Amino acid sequence: MKYRYVGLALAAAVILPVTCLPSVVAVADDPGTTLLPPLPLRLGDGNPCTGASEQTATGATWSQAALGLSRAQRISRGAGVTVAVVDTGVSTAVPSLAGRVTALDGAGEDCVGHGTFAAGLIAAAPETGSGILGVAPEARILALPGTDDRGVPSPERVALGIRTAADRGARVIYVGHALRTGKAELTAAAEYAARHDALVVAPAAPDAVPKEELGPDNEMPKGPYWPAAAPGVLAVVDFGPNGTRQVNAPPADDPDLSAPGSSMVSVGPKGSGHYIGSGASLAAAGTAGAAALVRAYRPELSAAQVSEQLLASAYPADTPRLDPYAALSVVAEKSEAAAPARPARVRFPEPADSGPRNRALAIAGAGLAAALLVAALAAVIPRGRARNWLPPGRESRES
Repeated sequence: MKYRYVGLALAAAVILPVTCLPSVVAVADDPGTTLLPPLPLRLGDGNPCTGASEQTATGATWSQAALGLSRAQRISRGAGVTVAVVDTGVSTAVPSLAGRVTALDGAGEDCVGHGTFAAGLIAAAPETGSGILGVAPEARILALPGTDDRGVPSPERVALGIRTAADRGARVIYVGHALRTGKAELTAAAEYAARHDALVVAPAAPDAVPKEELGPDNEMPKGPYWPAAAPGVLAVVDFGPNGTRQVNAPPADDPDLSAPGSSMVSVGPKGSGHYIGSGASLAAAGTAGAAALVRAYRPELSAAQVSEQLLASAYPADTPRLDPYAALSVVAEKSEAAAPARPARVRFPEPADSGPRNRALAIAGAGLAAALLVAALAAVIPRGRARNWLPPGRESRES
């Protein structure tokens, strides 16, 4: 049975003992309701790999409308751009990504499913009977491991993934995790990517917090998180269908952009069914897809300029909101490197030789002034003569 997704999400668990199990209400085409399977973030030791979902979302998701994909994809669909996914891996057997995934270092197997889910948000192509569509459905995916097979990330794996992606020509590098450690190596990796003209996009907050990382009274840790906090990295936070983050979501650290990231529906590591998940990592995936749209449409822009374009065209909010259509349609003026891009003013060009035009305008202006002077004299002179050129009121006193 297939189900029509309606986007009504329940609060996700943010304390992560083994797996994160957010749930979602979906409405069946037939009477009755069911739950769309939740996307795990990590797997406990001995837990089986994430399997195929038996449920398919046949309707468009709320995030597709929020991002204006129907308009943006008339301009660009990301063709010719490679987006690296540094995460749990990306399955090469997913129909909506078929033929567009290159996996290195064993990343073609995704036991957890998070990397495949994110890749679907970035680049899933439309399929018959499915409403799921990636932001850049013609982009290619380069899969690199950033975690172990249980989904636990490490700074060393993520840094190596970023560097390898840059060496392999990825123009956008998506990192699926926010790490509290690894400042030195992840900052160096981000700088390496920038030198290779690759834009790194990363979550400004974790999707969930393991119990062992909670403080006293279950207090959630605060950032900075890496690589999002590194210079040049586009740091992204999530919001949901109601425009806000989920209750008790881990606090974000100085995000640059916000994007849909709650109640997101995408592909699983096997089959054509769908899962649901929430978190800043999923918002970062959509942003990476938007960066691919811009890089495909305007290949002359550098990675830093693409970042500026996304920021300058974002919808104004406490944290500016990603707007892919505006990023593609707003032309920014050239500016200083540290200054944000601004919408260009419309300028009408002067004729090639403006000398004759300026002389003609001067002659016309002088003629108009002379005509006005003659008209004024024609009205004043008869009145002056009638008063014998005396000031008004004097003629009666002196007669």
